[in-house]
Amino acid sequence: MNSSEPYFPWRPHLWHGLSAGRDPPRMVHAYVEITPYDAMKYEIDKTTGYLRMDRPQTSSSLPPTLYGFIPRTYCATRVARLSSRADRGDGDPLDICVITERPIARAEVLVSAKVVGVLKTLDEGLADDKILVVLDNDPFWGGVKDVAEMPEVVTFRLRHYFSTYKMTPVKPDAVEVVGLYGVEEALAVVSASLDDYADAYGSVRSLALNVSERDG
Repeated sequence: MNSSEPYFPWRPHLWHGLSAGRDPPRMVHAYVEITPYDAMKYEIDKTTGYLRMDRPQTSSSLPPTLYGFIPRTYCATRVARLSSRADRGDGDPLDICVITERPIARAEVLVSAKVVGVLKTLDEGLADDKILVVLDNDPFWGGVKDVAEMPEVVTFRLRHYFSTYKMTPVKPDAVEVVGLYGVEEALAVVSASLDDYADAYGSVRSLALNVSERDG
């Protein structure tokens, strides 16, 4: 069957080769590294672009949402300026938590999502913000425009997870949850991370992932 749709003839780098979304900073792509069922912490390998097993989850709590990053974002000086106490960002792509009604039990998927808030954290003094999004067209959460519209228990679980997920007997307080902020602050953080990426990597050509901007 003939098709005129463009496609990748090889696998793109997950951080540099995919687009940040069809309308960032509001509508973004989330590349999922971890599901709520994972007892292991997976992270992108920055050199190869493949997913690497980083470590077992150190505490008994598991991620309450899908967890990953926004492609073509970077947490450096611009992101740090939006934090009251961080001198610099953590040097990683911007983390993202995807809230959805239907369980997604597999990682290494790319989803389109709407930004609704940000959980600001410090990881050993570095800005390590977590953007909160709802899955695009989600039948339950899709109408949410700001994290303030969500039940408190949802954000409590996220606060609890990120305050404990790196906890060890040696470093019981490696991560500090600074606070939960609404959509306007979240959009500012996403925009800053896009600018940090442009500062660090310039205009990296995306071979074509504007193909997937149809998202459905």
